Amino acid sequence: MVEVRVLGDSVERGDEILTPEALDFLGGLHAGFAARRDELLAARSARRDEARTTGRLDFLPETREVRESEWQVAEAPPALRDRRVEITGPTDRKMTINALNSGAKVWLADLEDANTPHWANVVSGQVNLYDAVRKTVELTSPEGKHYTLRDDVEHATIVVRPRGWHLDERGLEFDGRQAVGALVDFGLYFFHNVRALLAGDKGPYFYLPKMESHLEARLWNEVFTHAEQQLGIAHGTIRATVLIETIPAAFEMEEILYELREHASGLNAGRWDYLFSVIKYFRDAGEKFVLPDRNSVTMTAPFMRAYTELLVRTCHKRGAFAIGGMAAFIPNRKDPEVTEKAIAKVREDKSREAGDGFDGSWVAHPGMVDLCKEEFDKVLGDQPNQLGRTRDEVSVTADQLLDVASTPGSATVAGLRGAVDVGVRYIASWLGGNGAAGIHNMMEDAATAEISRSQIWQWVRNGTTLDDGSTVTRDLVRATLAQVREELAPVLPAEQLDTAVELFEQVALAEEFADFLTLPAYERIR
Repeated sequence: MVEVRVLGDSVERGDEILTPEALDFLGGLHAGFAARRDELLAARSARRDEARTTGRLDFLPETREVRESEWQVAEAPPALRDRRVEITGPTDRKMTINALNSGAKVWLADLEDANTPHWANVVSGQVNLYDAVRKTVELTSPEGKHYTLRDDVEHATIVVRPRGWHLDERGLEFDGRQAVGALVDFGLYFFHNVRALLAGDKGPYFYLPKMESHLEARLWNEVFTHAEQQLGIAHGTIRATVLIETIPAAFEMEEILYELREHASGLNAGRWDYLFSVIKYFRDAGEKFVLPDRNSVTMTAPFMRAYTELLVRTCHKRGAFAIGGMAAFIPNRKDPEVTEKAIAKVREDKSREAGDGFDGSWVAHPGMVDLCKEEFDKVLGDQPNQLGRTRDEVSVTADQLLDVASTPGSATVAGLRGAVDVGVRYIASWLGGNGAAGIHNMMEDAATAEISRSQIWQWVRNGTTLDDGSTVTRDLVRATLAQVREELAPVLPAEQLDTAVELFEQVALAEEFADFLTLPAYERIR
């Protein structure tokens, strides 16, 4: 019998979620899989150490047979066959209602990067999902505005993103050790909602983040199989879409789908986390892996193009869906010119994705749903997806995936300033419990701060020269931080700003690179 301790404070309606039965179910998941999770995290570190010194990754020779043999993932359930527009966002109550009403085909209900692991968010997010599944979710704001599910739109299908394998949950302990955040998020949603979902012709669908190998996908598959067996649910009921947002996962796309094949739905092409992973893996590999300003690294850069082309080819070869990246722009009603220029860029991006064979793409704001839908409608027409476009002409090599040096653009003073500004703003928001922050007309999540601080770490380590001839040093970064602190002082609470600046400096300038800034940030949450 697993000993369970709830250490988090009381949360409204939390007793409906943290029931003895649900905690017992979580205890079984931890007893069966937490130790293996720890082993796989250790394996990540060993692989990174090798890559950062050799400057090399390659397709695995030991899994060649998987890549060359014939197999397909399970056919998608009806609710997941048309995914042309997916809206992403945290599971706060207002976002839950707005996302379901948005007209998007899918809502990525984010318990990870657009959320923060404050205990109240962890539990109340599950409460909101519970109500969303049963279509009872509603909200009256402090200003008296009432939000409820509309009857005149098809509600988005819920796909939940749990936390990555690397994050623990200190609000729960099982046999004296902190819980695994991923197992808590997955387990509570599945336990409470699987039967209600099936009764509504939907199912327990998930997005899986931050994976670095097919062995991590194998562990998720074992978790899914165990969960289905424990609750007497048919094998294969759970479906998972994997975010290919780390550079090692890009070399194992087929293997990841293979491990999950009876539970697999597709793969997603991220951006900021992928760039963050490139820096993390090759941070000591010299100038050829130094990236220019983050905003100048587009999806048409040669190494990013190779990654997305390979993803579409891999997915359709195996009968899985290929989902494109984020349109993070937030329409600005006060500045039509800014909005017009941004919309043009978003339209170009979604048109490219649809033309490349993607089956759908992400937006972060309801105002972008129709735009994304229009671009995919032009290509899809009445078809729900593009699985028939197998992109047989695509052939991507390891060298192409690693060709960071061919990325156009340069490191600039404005880029340094922007990275510090956005990074500090986001961390301050995160510390305050808001993981989806509107910053400079963009909806930012934790990946934003990760690429900002990791890029600065990389520039400092390599003595990168900026467009004005100055060299990026620790002193220059600290001076920029001081300027940003002064500018933000009138708009952010002093304690929150001071902690954000201190934390950003820690993760951007430390001698040893922190794997994830959310780990030291979690320790700052009271």
